[in-house]
Amino acid sequence: MTPAQPPAPSAAFGDWHGGQVTDRALCILCPNPSPMTLDGTNTWVLLEPGSTAAVVIDPGPLDEGHLQAVVAAVAARGAHVAQTILTHGHADHAEGADRFAELTGAATRAVGRGHADLADGDVVTAGGLELRVVATPGHTSDSLSFALPADHALLTGDTVLGRGTTVVAHPDGELAAYLASLERIAHLTGDGEVTAILPGHGPVVPDAAAMVAFYRTHRAERLEQVRRALVDGAGTAPDVVQAVVERVYADVPREVWPAAAMSVAAQLDYLQQGG
Repeated sequence: MTPAQPPAPSAAFGDWHGGQVTDRALCILCPNPSPMTLDGTNTWVLLEPGSTAAVVIDPGPLDEGHLQAVVAAVAARGAHVAQTILTHGHADHAEGADRFAELTGAATRAVGRGHADLADGDVVTAGGLELRVVATPGHTSDSLSFALPADHALLTGDTVLGRGTTVVAHPDGELAAYLASLERIAHLTGDGEVTAILPGHGPVVPDAAAMVAFYRTHRAERLEQVRRALVDGAGTAPDVVQAVVERVYADVPREVWPAAAMSVAAQLDYLQQGG
């Protein structure tokens, strides 16, 4: 089997610095690069042209300099933060939310976790801006994406990244849910509602359909590799997860093996459930 190849990225690693990427979407890149966060966390400032009410998605970690930079970017556009939204609760996206609320006075919205809850299909509005909530669990149980119809874009958090693939963060993350979420996003791209992806990490994806197709093929290939590894002896190893990681994820840097182990655990659970 020839491995699936991702679409050509819009920027090489280290070349992504954020900025204004659509008429309504500005990315402020947090200076927290790592093998897991790629260039850093993308904090998105969404503002309808001519409006003064901004929506901020994922303020990021508790990095005072970054949070202040986001506030300054909003102010420089003559606007204020009307709402803050979290794609999910991981620290690199959400840890700074409480401090950001102190700085802006804006409510924070997410799925649970003590915030004003959002649900699939909800419409978030601010100063003429319209966002539609798309539930995309799988990376985590609380993962949300947000359709920005006016720009034909989808803000995906960690569900689809701008470069590489994401982790299914077992046990909270679950592979069956993740595959269903990818299918849902594929429908949005097929309908033409979404042509670009604005991810939580990495550069903007200008061809959303191609990236989602790659993600779906990649997941199927990894699952088949896990099945083969189990047959080839990993299934009888003292530590099955580690044995599978060593066989299936030998092509990725060792520093991301702990994340790969979460995905393997999710894959094994999926297979045990008859997936």
